[in-house]
Amino acid sequence: MNHWAYLGVAIVAEVIATSALKSSESFSKLGPSLVVVAGYGCAFLFLSLTLKTLPVGVAYAIWSGLGIVLISIASLVLFGQKLDLPAILGMGLIIAGVVVMNVFSKTVAH
Repeated sequence: MNHWAYLGVAIVAEVIATSALKSSESFSKLGPSLVVVAGYGCAFLFLSLTLKTLPVGVAYAIWSGLGIVLISIASLVLFGQKLDLPAILGMGLIIAGVVVMNVFSKTVAH
């Protein structure tokens, strides 16, 4: 598995864990609480594997940036939480930043 696949797994695991965090109701529900712990454990494991080849700043920027966008989409789908125009524009800027880093930065390993 390469570092991009590891990073993808880390991002998906973090989004699953964060989605379950709301459902855990402050860790008062066992099932969602276990998903939170397992999801974050998996996310950090795979993020650490990513850091063997990608610089920590780049990996974390991609992980957190895409996580923000994906958790916002998951919140819309799962919990009906809506986003206003400034929030959508801000997330567009986050995505643009991730694209610029990956396309133009010499720091990112290709």
